[in-house]
Amino acid sequence: MDVINEVHVSERGLVVVDVAAADDRTAFTFQEALASLWTSTAVERTTHVPGQPGVRVRCHLDTRRPAPN
Repeated sequence: MDVINEVHVSERGLVVVDVAAADDRTAFTFQEALASLWTSTAVERTTHVPGQPGVRVRCHLDTRRPAPN
């Protein structure tokens, strides 16, 4: 995962979430659950590090704003 940029956590309520999961489906399901609660960046792909188990995904949340309905 890349280094967290200061702008992503520069204000109260901004959150960076790194998720490690067994597979893409699990990672995306979890990200979708977060996005159903708060405004979130779109996540289009996971990453996999050769030799390490599972996949990883990063999303940015704004917990000050509920998810758009």
